[in-house]
Amino acid sequence: MELKGVYTALVTPFKDYNMDEESFLRLLDMQLKAGIDGLVPCGSTGEAATLDYDEHERVIELTVKYVKGKIPVMAGTGSNSTKEAIELTESAKKIGADMCLLTTPYYNKPTQEGLYRHYKKIAEEVDIPLVLYNIPGRTGINMSPETIYRLSQIPNIIGIKEASGSLTQVSDIYRLTKGKFVIMSGDDNLFLPMMSVGCTGVISVASNIVPERMIDLYKAFLVEKDIQKAMDIHTGLMPLMQAMFIETNPIPVKEALALMGIMKNELRLPLCPLAEKNRLTLREILMGYGLIKD
Repeated sequence: MELKGVYTALVTPFKDYNMDEESFLRLLDMQLKAGIDGLVPCGSTGEAATLDYDEHERVIELTVKYVKGKIPVMAGTGSNSTKEAIELTESAKKIGADMCLLTTPYYNKPTQEGLYRHYKKIAEEVDIPLVLYNIPGRTGINMSPETIYRLSQIPNIIGIKEASGSLTQVSDIYRLTKGKFVIMSGDDNLFLPMMSVGCTGVISVASNIVPERMIDLYKAFLVEKDIQKAMDIHTGLMPLMQAMFIETNPIPVKEALALMGIMKNELRLPLCPLAEKNRLTLREILMGYGLIKD
């Protein structure tokens, strides 16, 4: 399976604490019409940590059924328990996900050998394409390029969502794997520079609200080979991409989607709505991009 382009890290809409399926389908429709390359339900943007097991399955099921094989579905199935990660991954496979995204175990702070054994065990137990997810800012542990290289030798581990924020790390992964292991950006604002050192796509937060513009950025650099155009799109999008992290993700993007009329702005504790000052800032930025009206 070729892994490239713009994948949206989907938010999970809620209404009165329950999943808002109607709004979720509206979001999926918006993504398909924009021509998105893939969808990622049940990631950190989807507040997977607060979904119970049935909800987790339901979010993946809705996504799989709605896209009907038109684009790949990469289900988030990571956990700090290897056993639970295997169970979630098996469930996603049965539902019909095309691949699974597995974050590095959080809180446990395993060694590099522990990380290797964690992913190796999941790959051995579930025959589905797996994508590693390195995000030390959330998990408290960085997966080294050397460990990523070792894991890249396992046939059904097909790539990594790299969100360490380090271009050096991306370069090292590319060098060690000789460019044969797929690297997806996990940082919207580093998508362009990461493409210059071997990244072939992005798993994006911003594409929840501006999927077409993120697709344009990808195409300008990697398809059209128009560096100036890519730079112009990147710099033009930077204020919006930065605004998506004015507070902890997915707080800002859910506020943006609510202001755009896509869904209700509801989060699950311990996440809470934007501070009023940041809400006004975000509103002004969205107006500047023509996403909402005054």
